[in-house]
Amino acid sequence: MIDLETFKWDRAVLLAPMEEVTDLSYRKICRELGAELVYTEFVNSDGLIRGCRQGRRKMAICDAERPIGIQIYGNDTKTMVEAACLAEELAPDLIDINAGCWVKKVSRRGAGAGLLKDPCFMEEMIRRVVKAVKVPVTVKTRIGWDEHSINIIDIAKRLEGVGVRALTIHCRTRAQGHSGMADWSWIDKVKDHVKFPVIVNGGILTAADALRAFRSTRADGVMIARGALGTPWVFREIKEMLKLGSIRTPISLKERIDLCLEHLRNLVLLKGERRALLSFRKYYSGYFRNIANISSLRMALMQQITYQAVADLLRSYEVTGNVSYFKEVTTDKEHYSKKEHCSKNDEKAIKKATISTSCTSLQEDPRVSKNSILQ
Repeated sequence: MIDLETFKWDRAVLLAPMEEVTDLSYRKICRELGAELVYTEFVNSDGLIRGCRQGRRKMAICDAERPIGIQIYGNDTKTMVEAACLAEELAPDLIDINAGCWVKKVSRRGAGAGLLKDPCFMEEMIRRVVKAVKVPVTVKTRIGWDEHSINIIDIAKRLEGVGVRALTIHCRTRAQGHSGMADWSWIDKVKDHVKFPVIVNGGILTAADALRAFRSTRADGVMIARGALGTPWVFREIKEMLKLGSIRTPISLKERIDLCLEHLRNLVLLKGERRALLSFRKYYSGYFRNIANISSLRMALMQQITYQAVADLLRSYEVTGNVSYFKEVTTDKEHYSKKEHCSKNDEKAIKKATISTSCTSLQEDPRVSKNSILQ
C-alpha cells in the first residue's frame, strides 16, 4: 500500500521519470490509460537555480495529470534545497530525488547514482530537502554502485530515518546500466528493514512482468520506464492483468493510431511542429510494434515533417494496411530547401509561416485547442 497523504493505492502502477520522454504531452495520456502516479523529466538543480528555461519547461504541470511528482537531481546540498523550494512553488503532489541515474555525465560528478558512493552525504542532503519543503519527498535509486558495493539496505534505512515517504528501487547497480537481469530479490530484503512503501523498478516491460513482480515480491508498487516508451496502453494492460489475470482488451490498430496522433498533437502544441516531429521519431517503433509492414511504415513516418502528413499517412495505412501507395512524402531536405539562399529575415518569415500553417491544421481537428494541453 502506498499512502501519500490524500493518495492511496494498493499495488500501484507508476510511470517513471524519463528524459525527453515524460513531458506533459505523454504524462497526460499515461494517466488516462491507468498510470496512478507520473513524474516529470528529471530537472537539473544547478540549471534551475541559474534560471535555465529548459528546467522551468520540464516542470510545467497541469491538474489533469495529478497526482504528479517533480524529480530533481544534483550534487550540492544548498542547490538541491533551493531547487526543491522552487519546484514546490508549482504545487506538485510530491518531489522526487533522483539518486539512480547511471549515465557518466551525471553519476561521475556525484549526482544521480553517484550519491550511492557517499551515503552520509546523501542522507544529510535529503534530510535538508525534506525539512525545507512541505510536500512529501520520495527517492528513486539503485541497489548500489556496482556488484561489490551493494548498499541499498543501509540507504533505505537512512532515507526512512530522515523522513522520505517512499523509495523506488531500480534493481540493478549503476555499473549495469540497463544490462543484465534486474534482481528483484532486493525488494523483500529492504522491506524486512523499513516500513515506508518500496516500489520495484527495472525489468518490467510488459503486463506479465508487472504481475510477476507483484507475485514474487512484497513491493507496494511497480514503476514502468522503457516498457512505456511509445506503448502508453501498457498501464491499462497491467490493470487488467492484475484484476483479471489476462489482457481482455488488446490494443487495436485504430487505437494505436488515435493515441499516436493525440500524443503528437499535444507535443506540437508544446514544442512547435518542427521540433515535435523530430523528437517524436523515437516513439514510432513502440506505437506500431508487431504490426504488418512496420519497417516501411516507420521509414515513411520518419520522413514526414508536418503533423498533417503524419496523420494522412496513418489514416491511409489504417484502411489499406500498407504504405506503398503513399507518394506525398515530404522530406526534411525538400521542405527546407527554399531556405538555402535566403537571408536571415527570410528564414524567420518562412519559419513563422510554417508554424502558422501547422497551428491551423491542428485547430481544424475538433478535439484539439491550443489550451487543451494545459487543461
